[in-house]
Amino acid sequence: MDHPRLAEGEYRFACIVWEHEPLPSGKLVELSRQELGWKKSTTYTVLKKLAEKGVLRNENAVVTAAVPKEEILREESRAVVDRTFEGSLPSFLAHFMGGKTISDAEADELKAIIDRFREGDHHG
Repeated sequence: MDHPRLAEGEYRFACIVWEHEPLPSGKLVELSRQELGWKKSTTYTVLKKLAEKGVLRNENAVVTAAVPKEEILREESRAVVDRTFEGSLPSFLAHFMGGKTISDAEADELKAIIDRFREGDHHG
């Protein structure tokens, strides 16, 4: 399912909700002030916007996520690969690695992920 792209501030705000939900809206205002330096009005403006986008819910002054963080991360990751690397996952990975080395355990983990999503392999 495609979800709306989030601006950096919207994403950081949503992270506060994901970390603390269910979250009374007054507590969200306080956390937004502490972690983002936002005023109450900014918090409620962004909350309303993200509720309209279907990312968060504000029901009875309790804020919860309507979309899991993992789904937003998946969409954001795909958008970066599509926009920056013309959809090429190998090109993205080559640029991301940029001369870094990885441990045998990390290499094994990456191989397991690739094997799980290999075309025609639907048992993962």
